Amino acid sequence: MLNRLVIPARRLLPTHAFARGVSVLVGGTAGAQLLTIAAAPLLTRLYAPEDFGLLAVYGGLLALFTVVASGRYQLAIPLPETDREAAEVLALSLVVVALTTLAALLLVVVGGRALAEALGVPALAAWLWLLPLGVALAGGYQAVSHWAVRTRAFSQIATTRIKQSLALLAIQLAASPLGGGGLLLGHAAGQGAGTLTLARPALRAVADQRVSLAGVWAAALRYRKFPLFSTWSGLFNTLGKQLPPLLFAALFSPVAAGLYALAHRVLAMPMSLIGEAVGKVFFASAAESQRRGALGALVAKVHAMLAHIAMPVAVVLALIGPELFAMVFGERWREAGEFARWMAPWLYLVFITSPLSHLFSVLERQGQGLAFQTLLLGVRVVAIAIGAALDDLLLTVALFSLGSAACWVGFLAWIAHLTGNRLSVLAMATLSALAWSLVLLVPLMVAGWFAPAWLPWSVALPLSGVLVGVRYLLLFRKAYS
Repeated sequence: MLNRLVIPARRLLPTHAFARGVSVLVGGTAGAQLLTIAAAPLLTRLYAPEDFGLLAVYGGLLALFTVVASGRYQLAIPLPETDREAAEVLALSLVVVALTTLAALLLVVVGGRALAEALGVPALAAWLWLLPLGVALAGGYQAVSHWAVRTRAFSQIATTRIKQSLALLAIQLAASPLGGGGLLLGHAAGQGAGTLTLARPALRAVADQRVSLAGVWAAALRYRKFPLFSTWSGLFNTLGKQLPPLLFAALFSPVAAGLYALAHRVLAMPMSLIGEAVGKVFFASAAESQRRGALGALVAKVHAMLAHIAMPVAVVLALIGPELFAMVFGERWREAGEFARWMAPWLYLVFITSPLSHLFSVLERQGQGLAFQTLLLGVRVVAIAIGAALDDLLLTVALFSLGSAACWVGFLAWIAHLTGNRLSVLAMATLSALAWSLVLLVPLMVAGWFAPAWLPWSVALPLSGVLVGVRYLLLFRKAYS
């Protein structure tokens, strides 16, 4: 009976390898993001902004550890020509994850309480034992998921994404009486859900290939650019992303961190899930396209596809961000909608460019990636410093977002140059996506600017949603027909 349902569904997937991979991963991650989005209005009524501030600080610390958990060696797993060498890189990644977990445990034991107080959230001290657990689960998942990327097990990756969202939301909803600690428990548990599914074939490959200590050491030397350059690049990138919640809690209040965290979570999580799915498939295909001299065409296609996906969301937030947040999450979250309005251009650019950042690894230009992330981090630190000096939270968010957006525009121009694409080609794709978005969102613009009695928000928003959905469907059929 199950096969009768699954086989016809599989026939709907595109036959081209890249398109099929994107479809499988986006399908799984779309399910995960729908679960997250559906639960968000309930979570914002169960938890206060300061609870989300606690989660934001914990999540920031975990992200900083996770990005270096395996020394970035996991990025090298899809690159070797032989499975034996790839299995050696996988084993190396897991060893580094274990060492990073021990470092996180030592930090919590020795200075956990002092760290929580320095970050302006002393309540976090009681929950910091979750940090090393989260590092082990998230770092291990990174390693085995990149083995799945190498073997093109995209359906298994998509399944784990749904399991992670289910585990996270179930625990966060059930543990709401614990306050902010319930959010942290769910976050930690969600990191490990589904990992065993990917770990079994990965660890079996390590055993079957008879990985040796000498081989692991050789892999560490062969791919040393990843810890030497990509680790710092990834750390600076993650630090730049986590600076607002960490510093907002310390410089303003946990409530400020919570407002920003919700806005970023609602906007970035769906975008990052789809962007990561495309990025994994792009990473798996980019090396082959580079060898065939077709990398430029692949980059242009991926950029155009992402632009048309993300632009309608960015325009909606710019138009009615505060009203939308107040309606969906409750009136006390209206200020988060103001944040979202300023964050929209930045997160749009991150969405369309972050999958392409895998080119740093494919072309082994980790040094240039590090330089870019260093510049981005510097711009963000200056933006937050100016806003904090003026004691203006909204100005801080605006400067942070616009400065980040400017850096990502420069990054996109660099990608165009590197892959032989003309800037005019990428610019036309962006303008086309903007034009389509404005047409599809005419009902919202009419309701917002003219407020006619015959077109209330409750009608304009679903109408524009239907138009955008039809546009997505037509794009999918055109791309994969």
